[in-house]
Amino acid sequence: MADLTGEVIDGRYQLMRIIDSGGMATIYSALDLRLDRQVAVKIMHPHLAHDENYVERFIREAKAAAALSHPNIVAIQDQGWNQGGVPAVFIVMELVEGATLRQYLNERGSLPLSELLAIIKPVLSALAAAHRLGIVHRDIKPENILISKDGRVKIADFGLARGSIIGQTMTAESSVVLGSVSYLAPEQVQRGVADARSDVYSSAVMFFEALTGEKPFTGDDPVQVALKHVKERIPRLSQMMTGVPPALDDLIYLATSSNPDERPVDAEDFLNNIRSLSLEVDGKGDSSGKSQMSLELDLPPRTAELTREKKQDAIPLDIDTQREEKIKGKNVDARVQSEEMSGEEMKRPAKRKLSKRVKRNRTIALGILIAIIAAAWYIVIGPGTRVEIPSVAGMTLTQASNALTPLGVSIEVREKEFSEDIAEGKVIRSDPAGGDKVAEGGTVYLYVSQGKERYTVPTISGLTPEEATSLIQDNNLRVGAVTSKFSPDVEAGKIISQEPAASARVMRDSVVNFVLSKGIESMAVNNYAGKSGEQALNELTAAGFDVEVIYKYSETEAPDFVISQSPEPNGDLPKGSKIVLVVSQGTEFIKIPNLNGEPADAAKRMLEDAGLIVKVDPSGKNTIKRVYAIDPKVDSKVKRGTTVTISVR
Repeated sequence: MADLTGEVIDGRYQLMRIIDSGGMATIYSALDLRLDRQVAVKIMHPHLAHDENYVERFIREAKAAAALSHPNIVAIQDQGWNQGGVPAVFIVMELVEGATLRQYLNERGSLPLSELLAIIKPVLSALAAAHRLGIVHRDIKPENILISKDGRVKIADFGLARGSIIGQTMTAESSVVLGSVSYLAPEQVQRGVADARSDVYSSAVMFFEALTGEKPFTGDDPVQVALKHVKERIPRLSQMMTGVPPALDDLIYLATSSNPDERPVDAEDFLNNIRSLSLEVDGKGDSSGKSQMSLELDLPPRTAELTREKKQDAIPLDIDTQREEKIKGKNVDARVQSEEMSGEEMKRPAKRKLSKRVKRNRTIALGILIAIIAAAWYIVIGPGTRVEIPSVAGMTLTQASNALTPLGVSIEVREKEFSEDIAEGKVIRSDPAGGDKVAEGGTVYLYVSQGKERYTVPTISGLTPEEATSLIQDNNLRVGAVTSKFSPDVEAGKIISQEPAASARVMRDSVVNFVLSKGIESMAVNNYAGKSGEQALNELTAAGFDVEVIYKYSETEAPDFVISQSPEPNGDLPKGSKIVLVVSQGTEFIKIPNLNGEPADAAKRMLEDAGLIVKVDPSGKNTIKRVYAIDPKVDSKVKRGTTVTISVR
């Protein structure tokens, strides 16, 4: 693909530099001119843009990631077709400055357990969010795990994802070919099917490689590696290295089981097990009991409370309390003096005076409690009561209404859009999206599919190129290759034929090729007078002319030679023109031969062959009659067709 650096895509995204390039697309660092921010723009290679399967997969990647809102998934911000300039199908994503896990492994070979746990937890947290929505990534591998410069871990490339939200269009064959064989679950190789447990398998294989520095299986070709995943069992971590906690050894061994039923049911189940193990590892290896590198964004629910408790423990005692502590430390004489105090003073109880700090803390705690109670009332039974919206993508309007109306919300069609994935009349997405919440009695806006964006190829045969170009562009198509050829039927400068054919339905910006007429082809004609008539006929016919031959007597030209031609050979003639050749039959006159003594039958035959009419005048009684006289006389010249009388006896 040509470098598009400097181009402005869709009038908005200025491409700055190439970040990466693969077999399907090239990713650019770009500037969003509208919002003045850095983004990443993924542009499909032009030779794939007319293949509906690749375009659908490309759009599916955008929809899969856009359906998820999670800090550990690369956010999708826009998708479309470039309407001006270079034709391009593109996806706009957040720009993650950093490196992939693959680059980390290439540089370091393997990662220590504590660091690897801090990376795998955000990955599983993101996958858990996808699995809750029924989306399966299907291509987890180190190349798709991004680690930003500030340590944020993100999953990229949902190009193979599938699920009810984004459609079920992948086939077994395409799954195996497009997936990365080193991380494919056995069921993906054998049957081309995948569920959440397949992502668990791939994540566990990635964990195995990152910890040990080696892939579990290698081979001379991808097919050999894929078959090993089906036929062989991935070894335990303890077989590859020492010092592996037994619980972790067992967990990774189960997660890479050939039987999906033995694995954790989904990424959330796998994550919970990893978290438990992480606490054990951190507890043994760190006296603080905390991980030294935690990139997971989910904070433990008790963190804030524990912090507050520690702060309260650190509050100094008030003045009265300090005085009491000092009294306890006094000597006996002090105690005697206190006993000598007056009875009235002894009866009056000691009154504690609260410090300003204690009062402030109690006020804050009371305010927080009131806020929590108010928020709970507002959300649970008050005007802020909200209901969770199920995903209605792919449903008909009736089905969507049946799913949403019982929740106490109304639905409204906001817009109809073209879709390569969703059939006409079905829901593409909703606002709020599936999994989000809306207030009771609120409105859910639906975006409904108009079906695939297709345009009818107009009829341009017989038009000029200018007229055809205008008509093609009016139908959201583009002019493709223009070729020319001679035509006896279409005048010069008009279109003879087109491809695709008129009335065909094609995608936006498809090209229409056409053939332009150069008119009738002309060529020079030779002068064939005095030349062989057969030669003239063959050459003129081969050149594409319509030849007519007329035979006439000639006293000057030998038989079968051309006497004249029409029209005269005077310049070029259009191919297909009619040419008349006049060919000699020979002389019109014939000399009477001497046939005296010839048998009557032979003499008659000779004269008839010469073009004469023969009359026989028999006499005598001979069995074989012979000529003894001829009229007209011998050696006289007569025209062909003249009657000649021969006398025989």
